[in-house]
Amino acid sequence: MENIKNLREPWEGGVAKNITFIVTKDCQLACKYCYLVGKNDKERMSWEIAKQAIDYILSCETDFKEKSVIWDFIGGEPFIEIDLIDKICDYLKLEMYRLRHHWFDSYRFSFSTNGINYDSPKVQNFIKKNHQHLSIGITIDGTQRKHDLNRIWKGELPERGSYKDVVRNIPLWLSQFPGGATKVTISTDDIPYIKESVLHLFSLGIKEVNINVVFEDVWNPDDDKRFEEQLIELADAIIDGDFYSEYACSFFAKFIGKPMNSTTDNQNWCGAGKMIAVDAAGNFYPCTRFAAYSLRDKKPIIIGNVYDGIEKNLLRPFLTLDRTTQSPHKCIECEVASGCAWCQGENYDAADTDTIYQRSTAICKMHKARVRANNYYWNKLYRKLEQENSSESC
Repeated sequence: MENIKNLREPWEGGVAKNITFIVTKDCQLACKYCYLVGKNDKERMSWEIAKQAIDYILSCETDFKEKSVIWDFIGGEPFIEIDLIDKICDYLKLEMYRLRHHWFDSYRFSFSTNGINYDSPKVQNFIKKNHQHLSIGITIDGTQRKHDLNRIWKGELPERGSYKDVVRNIPLWLSQFPGGATKVTISTDDIPYIKESVLHLFSLGIKEVNINVVFEDVWNPDDDKRFEEQLIELADAIIDGDFYSEYACSFFAKFIGKPMNSTTDNQNWCGAGKMIAVDAAGNFYPCTRFAAYSLRDKKPIIIGNVYDGIEKNLLRPFLTLDRTTQSPHKCIECEVASGCAWCQGENYDAADTDTIYQRSTAICKMHKARVRANNYYWNKLYRKLEQENSSESC
């Protein structure tokens, strides 16, 4: 099985501290499935707030003991604020060096971008200056038909898709980050285009496609059946076309679709509470999904600010989160529980009360459809490899 491509491990094994700057809540696009319901062009981070946040975090070295750090920049679209980002990163490098901080030379600057202004001179100069410590993913949803269904320009009538504005920058991006991965989001309207979109992204040279369904409760009664059909067609295409040796699609993974032990497999799915985010007002959050612009029905959960620091008592509920404390009985006993994801912020937003301990199960049927297709994928692949090995040994 050595020739089967595995999805890359997270940098530093996924244990690096993740610190997110919400540098702007503005974006050129108005993606229809976007969970950021409060995007606007007014809330942009100032240099003073950014510096205050950095000074506080780096002065509390004993509170942030992780060996490494990911400095994450999001929006909206983060590269709208490339001047501020460049200044932040220069300051971070200088201060980590000056303080002999344990994160010096063990850090990443991370971006997820819509790719529209990726080729701008300022962004390219920033990349050239920081390339050794950069992780950049460009979001492209697949074929033009699928991409333009949801990822449309803001404020334009008739609607105008952004595919052509993004795809032109993919060759440049891949030349700079040959292992670059993209993230694809699936909603009910674009289910019919899953297979063709993943194959299209492979054809562009993108070898790792991270893809997931939206966590919100938007699914129609027959979506799981349509979803499974598309994934089986995709499985056939990947295996019959020998894509599996060089390309990866996160819908197919060995670890999903198994029962889970409530004692040994009892971790929380995400790092909410272990990561921190800071916004333009200088407020700290346990994750960006708890900021006001991410929430439909709930108040933001603020755990401190750049002036007074983080109130550790407000983090205690997050540090006790695990699978058992927030899952209904059906999830704990589920025969295909492994790999079924959740978003802590969506749990909170969709809960009946102001609790973070009520797991949203909106993707339950979609996960089970994925498991069935995943089983099909691996069974077919194993049979093919066994036949190839038998032929070689004859």
